[in-house]
Amino acid sequence: MFHKAKTVTPLTDYRLLVHFANGTDKEYDMKPLFEEYPVFLELKETPGLFEQARADIGGYGIVWNENVDIDAEEIYQNGKEVKTPFSDLISFSDAAVMKGLNESTLRKAVEYGNLFRGSMSAIGENNGLSQKRLWNGSIRIRRNKNWEQTVLLS
Repeated sequence: MFHKAKTVTPLTDYRLLVHFANGTDKEYDMKPLFEEYPVFLELKETPGLFEQARADIGGYGIVWNENVDIDAEEIYQNGKEVKTPFSDLISFSDAAVMKGLNESTLRKAVEYGNLFRGSMSAIGENNGLSQKRLWNGSIRIRRNKNWEQTVLLS
């Protein structure tokens, strides 16, 4: 699965803090790359270059200039997960893509108070509720012959 980098913050001692579209934050230490891949030495030898880190347009990596970049998947797989005040936050557009929904459908579900955390097993067929999957990927719950709640799978 592709993990899209949304933002990057250069930290001290050649570390990066990267926020991903799925709400995960990873801290990645660039220092081991200096010896292994000489192209990364430019980040150390050019004053101010490391601080210019930015996520590329598609979120596929972190870039500094035409010569130096690193794949977002490398950071996701080998970075250390950290918690920040923004951990677990995702945009409406990213959430819609992750759930296979139209963004306006997701916004309406939130606006009308029909957004609940849950899954098929959490809703449960053994607790007396009937359920059906709707065209937009949500699940409608039935109690007493009325379709009452819409649950988006998490």
